[in-house]
Amino acid sequence: MQKFLRKKRFYFSLAILGFLVYSYKTLELRLPDKELIEVLSDNPYGLTPKINYLDKGFRKIRYVEIGHDSLPLIVFVHGAPSSSNFWESLMTDSTLLREAKLLAVDRPGYGYSGFGKPEISVERQAAVIASVLELKKQKHETIIAHGSSYGGTVVARLAMDYPELLNGILLQSASLAPGAEKTYWISYPTSHWLLKWLMPPTINVANAEKLNHRPQLEKMAQLWDQIKAKTIIMHGTIDKLIYPENAFFAKEKLVNAQLLDFRLFEGRGHDLLWNKKEELIDGLQKLLHSEIHPDISQTY
Repeated sequence: MQKFLRKKRFYFSLAILGFLVYSYKTLELRLPDKELIEVLSDNPYGLTPKINYLDKGFRKIRYVEIGHDSLPLIVFVHGAPSSSNFWESLMTDSTLLREAKLLAVDRPGYGYSGFGKPEISVERQAAVIASVLELKKQKHETIIAHGSSYGGTVVARLAMDYPELLNGILLQSASLAPGAEKTYWISYPTSHWLLKWLMPPTINVANAEKLNHRPQLEKMAQLWDQIKAKTIIMHGTIDKLIYPENAFFAKEKLVNAQLLDFRLFEGRGHDLLWNKKEELIDGLQKLLHSEIHPDISQTY
């Protein structure tokens, strides 16, 4: 019996070890430079992507860009956990590549921007992305920022703190209202040091951010009137991760946005990139060409 139990514990330990090894690799959710270039090189125009790193002292950030400098710039900011390759389908889209240069960042803690080292301050995340945009503003008169989920939070803060850098923003399923989102119970025990070491780095970074969402959003609550950029809000009506209240909250707060387009998608959750890709592209085109009208509210 004891021999059986020892063997059982041995195989169980092997299974746990195997799961952790698999999780650490699979849940990195990032691509090395060479692989990312290969993926994005598969585009309709045969354009060659370029990877860059910018070190501003307090954080080093990786970003990938593709397209022509003579066009407006669209910047993509991912949610959590994720990285720049989340935007592959948009970064290789023929319509967008025809009308804009495209750039995607690895947010601090993800991809190759200090992987596994969280930056819970949205203000500091916005600052490091702003340092990239300050370089790009020299070549691109028009810059549009598109943020998904917590990336939308960062884009909103970017528009608040650096209004001179952005001409338009698209907030996709964005976390914007303090407390109006799902926090899974597992986030609490796995953020404790006793269990933290077992978790893949991306999960630890996402947990650190998640458990600080509310105080970070509360810090932003009085800054919404600083957003001047043209704004499109897109959200699913049955989003069970970032609730639709976030979209209504932002709509009420965006009192100084040059233009505002508010779109709810009936029966859609936190999956707009996969299910409403054409609508996202349409929104980006409208921001590029200023083809939106004040306070448009629609449910699709």
